[in-house]
Amino acid sequence: MAEEMEVKVTETAEETAQAAPAAEAAPTESMDDFKKELDNSMREISVGDILDCTVTGVSETEVTVDLNYFAPGLIRALDYSADPAFSIKNDVKVGDAIKASVLRTDDGRGNVLLSRRNAVEALAWEEFRKMLDEKIETEVKIVDAVKGGVVGYLNGVRAFIPASHLALGFVEDLASFKGKTVPVRVITAEQENKRLVLSSRDILRERREAEKAERVSNIQVGLVTEGTVETLKPYGAFVSLGDGIDGLVHISQISSAKRLKTPDEVLSVGDKVKVKVTAIKDGRISLSMKALDETAPVRPVEEERVVLPKSEELTTSLGSLLKGIKL
Repeated sequence: MAEEMEVKVTETAEETAQAAPAAEAAPTESMDDFKKELDNSMREISVGDILDCTVTGVSETEVTVDLNYFAPGLIRALDYSADPAFSIKNDVKVGDAIKASVLRTDDGRGNVLLSRRNAVEALAWEEFRKMLDEKIETEVKIVDAVKGGVVGYLNGVRAFIPASHLALGFVEDLASFKGKTVPVRVITAEQENKRLVLSSRDILRERREAEKAERVSNIQVGLVTEGTVETLKPYGAFVSLGDGIDGLVHISQISSAKRLKTPDEVLSVGDKVKVKVTAIKDGRISLSMKALDETAPVRPVEEERVVLPKSEELTTSLGSLLKGIKL
């Protein structure tokens, strides 16, 4: 029996010895770390301060957060987000790291009352000014159509896109954009008036021009193709070559058969014409119909013929030349 006891005691001692290094390896807080946490938890906070928070609980009406402070933080659902599509149960998770501004240092129940919405807006306006200055592109989802445009939320802030800045052309049905995500840039950011205006048109125009420039770069001088007369101007005709590309046939390059006063003497909008690419400069295409006009009559250069008298006639006497002349 004594031997069994001795064996068990020995085994216990060995297990303790093996576990000891692991316990020693575990990190321990130093006095400096403890003091730092204590000082942080006892720091003074004021209304308007923006604090770092960690979500610790979510209910139907509020979110509780850890402020690394002696008192917990509380954010009501209405103070969490301005986005009408926001759902406290679906959009907030325990462990989320957020920023929130102090509304009251004590809500009467020992909590610090906070607003994530206010903090997001305060930080967002700084970002909006940067986006305006640097013409930064982003995306926004359209949530509603209103008079004169549509509304979306950018970084939690209500933003307005005028109908004239929503697309390249006229938008007849603004409601058709509801639910769509569009590329935008900030064109107005007035925090004092809470006026945030966005534009999608400028980005769409730049993309269209870039695509057109790429297509134009594939066209070679000397190319012969068919196009459609789109517009007539006093100085020439604009001809569509398809795929959003057009070129100008100057009035001097329309016909070699006769000199035109106006292009509509021989052309009408909608006419199919054969053209040759004669030049490409700065994305503009110069075309010529005249270069392909093989039906124009050939007009030879007319020369004046002078018939000289025969040599013997040149030896006529002066008397013969003056014969018959009365003096």
